Amino acid sequence: MANQKKTLDDVKNKKLLKHKGLINGEWVDCSSSKSTFDVVDPATLDKLATLPEMDKHDTAKAVDAAHEAFKTWKKTTARQRARMLRKWSDLCHENVDDLALIMTLENGKTLAEAKGEVVYGASFLEWFATQAEMTHGQVVPPANPNQRIVTFKQAIGVAACLAPWNFPIAMITRKCGAALAAGCTTVWKPAGETPLSAIAQAVLAEEAGFPKGSINLITSLTTVAEVGEELCKNPKVHKLSFTGSTRVGKLLMQQCSSTLKKLSLELGGNSPFIVFNDAKMGTAIEAAILAKFRNSGQTCVTANRVFVQSGIYDEFAKQLTEKIKTLKVGAGTEEGVFVGPLTHDRAVEKALAHIEDAKQHGGQVVYGGKAMEGMGKGYFLQPTVITGMNTKMLTTREETFAPVVGLYKFETEEEVIELANDCDVGLGGFVITENMARSWRVAEALEVGMVGVNLGMLSACESPFGGVKGSGFGREGGTQGLDEYLVTKAMLINVAN
Repeated sequence: MANQKKTLDDVKNKKLLKHKGLINGEWVDCSSSKSTFDVVDPATLDKLATLPEMDKHDTAKAVDAAHEAFKTWKKTTARQRARMLRKWSDLCHENVDDLALIMTLENGKTLAEAKGEVVYGASFLEWFATQAEMTHGQVVPPANPNQRIVTFKQAIGVAACLAPWNFPIAMITRKCGAALAAGCTTVWKPAGETPLSAIAQAVLAEEAGFPKGSINLITSLTTVAEVGEELCKNPKVHKLSFTGSTRVGKLLMQQCSSTLKKLSLELGGNSPFIVFNDAKMGTAIEAAILAKFRNSGQTCVTANRVFVQSGIYDEFAKQLTEKIKTLKVGAGTEEGVFVGPLTHDRAVEKALAHIEDAKQHGGQVVYGGKAMEGMGKGYFLQPTVITGMNTKMLTTREETFAPVVGLYKFETEEEVIELANDCDVGLGGFVITENMARSWRVAEALEVGMVGVNLGMLSACESPFGGVKGSGFGREGGTQGLDEYLVTKAMLINVAN
């Protein structure tokens, strides 16, 4: 029996299906025009919803609302904020099936992955609830005996949170959970391809008790540049957090310079995945599948360059290819699907260009290499394995962001470290080895912000997430994630008679 097609009509909690922006506690359309944009299912290209194409004027209103709300929100206690965050987390778990379906329909990832993201996203709310009450200052020993010095931390102010389309819930909760825990008010800008998940989160946050103005949400697709510029240049915004490409991150940083905003930028990656001769083959294959094919290869830390030592190169390529052949491709709502569609057409075009470039430079496509046939209008690409990769190829310098694996051969530890670090970004990296000493040496030598050893994932709410070089700066998650939304104030007291 064929799987019955799921739609937004299957969402049980209809309150989650708002199709408007949120400003100062009101769900609103664009104030200056009747412009709209459509959200589509990347598996079928069917229209899911029509949302207002909000602009810089709406954005300014949202900032004003957040600025006014900050006057009272910053005075709430950490305990009060923590209770709301825990309630929000509980509501995510209560609505996990609905939230997962909404995400799958607008993003394309499988329902299993989407449910995992809902739980992962909720974990940040719970984590930052604990961290809100762990924000301590210091008593500083003074050099002057007639003084006492103490420090304390305070919320920085209005925080603009710009989230990408590949993790439309987790990137909202990771940013906004920290901001709200710190005592900041927020303006959310979800990606135009996947705004419905963020809207559903805003609905739950309101239900959890966050007051009007503490959360504002701007929906836009074609007006994203003017919305972003307003958030960057508006002097009432004191913090901006962005996840996306290095190119856009640089532009936002330039635009924020006039108001000297505090920035967190989690930008492009080009993660090396290094498999040494002594690796357990089963561990290596399992980690590679997870690191490369999770979310159809559309993760910031996807294994973009897979380096395999020469002694096991051929066997690794053989076993990886056999495993990939078993992965079911299809709509994320279908049972048993492991690889869903890419989220937009540009991703397919880029991946096909990378595959063709690899072939022109001597790469051998041993499996896949084309757009999927017989899948209707959706953005589907065959899972692909390419051997004989070299540094002349585009994928060496650019993220493919698709289910395409390119295998590079290396001989020595020193050689692969040089190859892995020969790029202008450094977000994540992976090391597969049974040699403990080597795992430490290589992890320390890699120019990245995070390293996974004998596993294919780099994310946990209690672990700081972020990169170096062109992958940006600042951290999300961990104890460091809350600090991004706080400023330290020193108080010096005269105690002389």
